[in-house]
Amino acid sequence: MNTPLPVNEIFATLQGEGSFSGKPSIFIRFQGCDVGCSWCDTKHSWNLNSKSEVTIDTILKKESSSSNYCLITPKQIIAYIEANFKQIKHVVLTGGEPSLYNLQPLCLALESLDKQVQIETSGTSPLQISPNTWVVLSPKFDMPGKKKIVIENLSLVNEIKMPVGKPSDMLNLHKFINEYNHFLKDVEIYLQPLSNAPSAIKLCISEAIKNNFRLSLQLHKIINIR
Repeated sequence: MNTPLPVNEIFATLQGEGSFSGKPSIFIRFQGCDVGCSWCDTKHSWNLNSKSEVTIDTILKKESSSSNYCLITPKQIIAYIEANFKQIKHVVLTGGEPSLYNLQPLCLALESLDKQVQIETSGTSPLQISPNTWVVLSPKFDMPGKKKIVIENLSLVNEIKMPVGKPSDMLNLHKFINEYNHFLKDVEIYLQPLSNAPSAIKLCISEAIKNNFRLSLQLHKIINIR
């Protein structure tokens, strides 16, 4: 509980994606990512540059995106959540890439407060979480970081959220599902159109109907919230 974690922001909003879309949630965004998706909408959370490290108070008052982050312990995170968001029962661990860090102490502490914990991850580092953490795998293929999904993570996956912008993304997804179907046969598949672009939405709708997948529009972008 005393090992500091690099946190870019903590805020309350509605979950805008996947199976918990519309649910009031506390987001904890971690700094640092080595995947390098060109279309990422949180590139400010990639680099762990010591020049961007600021005080905890600065991060907890943050209202807009920046590369600033602080080092904060799970105990301090819990105290802040209890003081400000006690009524919210869902917590989303995101990034950056949260699988880079040992999040088990934080997950267990949040669950002890009757919170449900969800992690959004590319799965490219071994997951260090609690057994009850809801794992949303967002698979990334052929990215600049050349990171591969850790196969052992697949047995923990509850939901797949696939960013889709073009037909080749669907080809990659089908290949992935076919190869690892023994892990994923009961996992719900969500297709998320990149940037809610009309062409991507049209493709996702077609593929969802064809394959009995689900559509995940980025609700928070549509209604203009964080």
